[in-house]
Amino acid sequence: MTREQFIAQAEGVQKALRRFLAALCCGDVQLADDIAQEALLKAWLAIDSVRDAGSFAPWVYRIAYNTFLNHRRSVRASEGYSAAERVAGPEASEADAAFRYQALYAALDRLPEKERTVVVLHYMEGYSAKEIGEITDASAVAVRQQLSRGRSHLREFLEHAQA
Repeated sequence: MTREQFIAQAEGVQKALRRFLAALCCGDVQLADDIAQEALLKAWLAIDSVRDAGSFAPWVYRIAYNTFLNHRRSVRASEGYSAAERVAGPEASEADAAFRYQALYAALDRLPEKERTVVVLHYMEGYSAKEIGEITDASAVAVRQQLSRGRSHLREFLEHAQA
């Protein structure tokens, strides 16, 4: 893959990749951007391992997911839900934007990482169970089980948040 091909592919997947990581990071957009940048740098350094341009997006997602897991392992204490309660800026529109998905991010934060990952990849990014399995190094059967559990848990958490 040439430099130009990499840039074109990276630009095409960048927005979705950052959205995926923001959901994994439970709304911490700055952390998601840092992880996305690190993942894209790792992808650039390993570009020779891409055989097919059509498999670029799942390949980058796998790198990003592994980078996210490595980051989570390196961080001992997590702010979790309390981080979602803070407002990003002083203006009302910024505050509204910061709280728009607060209940969803709080519910996602309560899911185990594997369930959160498959839910985000399936519902927010549109990947199939097989593709998610390739990204997370799991079987399609395991992905479907995690997806079922994740949906159930997410539904329960969101119902309690509305009550």
